[in-house]
Amino acid sequence: MNSLTKLTVMTKRKLMPLVLMVISPFLYCSCAIVGIEKPKYTLLEKEGKFEIRQYQSYLIAETMVEADFNDAGNVAFRRLFGYISGKNKTKESISMTVPVNQSASSEKISMTAPVNQQQSGDKYSVSFVMPSKYSMETLPEPLDPAVTLKEIPAHKVAAIRYSGTWSQKRYETKRASLEEFIRRKQLVPEAEPVFARYNPPFELWFLRRNEVIIPLK
Repeated sequence: MNSLTKLTVMTKRKLMPLVLMVISPFLYCSCAIVGIEKPKYTLLEKEGKFEIRQYQSYLIAETMVEADFNDAGNVAFRRLFGYISGKNKTKESISMTVPVNQSASSEKISMTAPVNQQQSGDKYSVSFVMPSKYSMETLPEPLDPAVTLKEIPAHKVAAIRYSGTWSQKRYETKRASLEEFIRRKQLVPEAEPVFARYNPPFELWFLRRNEVIIPLK
């Protein structure tokens, strides 16, 4: 081994702990979402990157936003996060992390994934899925009138999963692929496509789980 090679190996060994220290928090965040509750569904069919699913009913906290595709999620997040952080009539705190903790003054509950964004006319509907332990009767009532609670009934969807950025261009590309799959399978869409995000914004782009979901008749 020549001097240059030895120097390169030594440099790599010295840098490795630093690299691990930098990326470890991001890898931890990626692993942390594994335990977060998600809406339950049955996989009816899988073809490559495409899936047909049958979802059970679930509850959402929803808000409507007048903004473009890229800004809608940011605007809505503040409202919805306010609701789960205690901006509700019972001042319950619904945490976005696990585990489930409970104290005398407030209840901290893991929020499920994903965060869904769906176009509605010239607005976007953005929603957080609520934990399955709640019913419409037990969910705390929002103080912000812009946040509403809704039950999504059992339904069938076509979905495509992908990693990467949350850009509109990438979303549109995946949506077009999913729509082509639906046409080829002679399925009938029932509602506007949903952009589903499973990770926090600080997650490394290549570790993210994103989906385009289209409800079916």
